[in-house]
Amino acid sequence: MEASQILIAGVGGLGCSWAKGAHLRCEGNADLCLVDADDASFTDSGSAHLLRLGHALDSVGCAALPPLAEQRMRGYSSLARTVLEPVELVLLLTGLGGGTGTGAAHELARQARQSGAIVVAVAALSFDVQETRAQIAQEGLHRLENIAHVTVRLSLERLARQARERGKAWQMGAEWVEDLVEGLVRTLMRMGLINLDLMDLRAIVEKEGEATLLVGTGRPDDPEGILHSALMAPLAELDVGGAQGCLIQVEGGIGMTIGQVDEVANMFTEALDPNAQVILGARVSEDLEDTIRVVTLLSGIRGES
Repeated sequence: MEASQILIAGVGGLGCSWAKGAHLRCEGNADLCLVDADDASFTDSGSAHLLRLGHALDSVGCAALPPLAEQRMRGYSSLARTVLEPVELVLLLTGLGGGTGTGAAHELARQARQSGAIVVAVAALSFDVQETRAQIAQEGLHRLENIAHVTVRLSLERLARQARERGKAWQMGAEWVEDLVEGLVRTLMRMGLINLDLMDLRAIVEKEGEATLLVGTGRPDDPEGILHSALMAPLAELDVGGAQGCLIQVEGGIGMTIGQVDEVANMFTEALDPNAQVILGARVSEDLEDTIRVVTLLSGIRGES
C-alpha cells in the first residue's frame, strides 16, 4: 500500500488533536485530513488537507448545532471527493456531543464509503455528567455506527480515570488512540512473516454486527499480561465474547518465535464464536525489543437483545 491510500481524518477539536498526534506517529505512512469550524484546530497541521466548516464571522465553531456542521460538510462533497479518491482506508477520529464532531463525522464517513473506502471510526463519548452533550453524542453515535464499517466507542469517563491514575490530564490521554492508529497502519504498510492486507481487513469488517479494535503490549513470555493490557483500553462497555470475525496482528522483536505468536493469538481468540473466521498476521520489528504488540479487530459482535 501507498501512504495516499490511508487517510487519518480528525473531525472536531478533539478529533483533530488526536489525528495530528497519530499522524506524527505514523512517520509518513498515511495522509492527514482535518475538519473543523474552529481555525485553532489547524495549527501545526503541516501538509494536511484542511476542511474549514466555519465562516469568517463564526470561525470559532458550529456551537452545539450538528445539523449545521452536517450541512457544511455536505457542501464540501466535491472537495472531499478529491481528497478521498485514492484512499482505501479512512481512520476517522472524533469526539461526539458537540456540533462539529456529531454533525460532520458521519457525513464524512458517508462520503468515504461512497468513494469505496473502508471506514474505521474512533468516537469519544461525552462525560456522563454532561447530560445534554451525552444525549447529542448518543444520537451522533447511532448515525456513525450505521455508516462506518467499524466504530470504536471510546469512554471519556474511563480515559479520564486512567489518566488521573497516571497523574495526567485526560486531554493528554491520547496515547491509546495513537497506539491504535499506528498499530493498524503498520499492520497494513509493512511486510511481515505472515502478511495482512486490505482484502483481509474487508473480509472481517463486513461481517454483520458490532465491531471494535483492541491494542495490547507486553513481554513475549506473558501472553496473559498482553491480553490484560488490551482489555484495559478506555472503551465503552461492549461484550466481545462470541465475536464471529477476528483479524489479529502480532508484532514483536527479533527474538519473537512462531510459538510465541501462536500462544498470544490463542489467548486473544479463545472467547470467540467456535466458528469465527480468524485471520492472523505476524511481523518482526527491530524497534520492539523484548516486547510484543497485538492489534486485534473483532467483528460480528452481537449487541444486547
